[in-house]
Amino acid sequence: MQGMNDPMRQRRFLPNLSLLLAFDAVMRSGSVTAAAQDLSLTQSTVSRLIQSLEAQLGLPLFLRQRKRLVPTDAAQRYFREISGALDIVQRASMSLIANPDGGTLSLAVLPTFGTRWLAPRLPAFLSANPGISVNLATRFARFNFESEPFDAMICFGQDDWPDAHHRKLFDEKLTACASPGFLRAHPVAAPEDLHDSVLLQLETRPAAWPAWFAGQGSVPPAVLDGMLMDQFSMMIQAAISGLGVALLPDYLARIEIAEGRLQPILRQAVPGPGAYWLVWPRTKDGLGTLRAFRAWLTDCLARQTP
Repeated sequence: MQGMNDPMRQRRFLPNLSLLLAFDAVMRSGSVTAAAQDLSLTQSTVSRLIQSLEAQLGLPLFLRQRKRLVPTDAAQRYFREISGALDIVQRASMSLIANPDGGTLSLAVLPTFGTRWLAPRLPAFLSANPGISVNLATRFARFNFESEPFDAMICFGQDDWPDAHHRKLFDEKLTACASPGFLRAHPVAAPEDLHDSVLLQLETRPAAWPAWFAGQGSVPPAVLDGMLMDQFSMMIQAAISGLGVALLPDYLARIEIAEGRLQPILRQAVPGPGAYWLVWPRTKDGLGTLRAFRAWLTDCLARQTP
């Protein structure tokens, strides 16, 4: 097991958990009184724990000013690191309790992709792998796997993450759509008819509308007049409300189109400028839960249309 053959850890640099929890509580709450309440301890006990931590580390973490503890710059830096470490310990303990006999896969996903594409398919993965539990969290942008507690991420873009493996899931295809009421008021017979319309845009997809116009054999307006949004779910609701024309991944657009809340505009499923990828750090390449998830994804995509 990893870590079993490591040299003996130096106790000075591994303070007792009770000391770290007291420090974390004081930093989060801003006072010894509030920290004592959070931890169900007395104020004097919390103060002694803080003093013991300072003694073990060999430097002050707080300035004592009129019975108040004011964190030093060193304390602020230490808190950022310790808080993240405590989160990892807590998450690992929760995962073990929830699934003592199997492994855990911690996965970061794009918000709308996670709720609209992945979540409906996850029961099939869990059914086929009853010993595995999956933890999901949303992320918009790339991050450093060394500082985040994730085994992998499903992201959009290119296969250019450093020190990571990539597996393409599928290319993004784009469908423009709007509410029936919007299209009655603003009929669209050619791409140029959209030049005077409000084009809803995703912040992270600046090349999407130009790609859609190119796929229609046309050019975009010189200035894209539209509302910027950070999530497709928000864009969908804005389009349903008649605020403008949404440009959506085709797998998302099909849902609202089938329900009649949005109508497609001109050619559908136009090739977009990027793809969806499963990305994982090279250090996790042998992780059993991740191998099972990769195999399931490959099989899922081979049998289903994205």
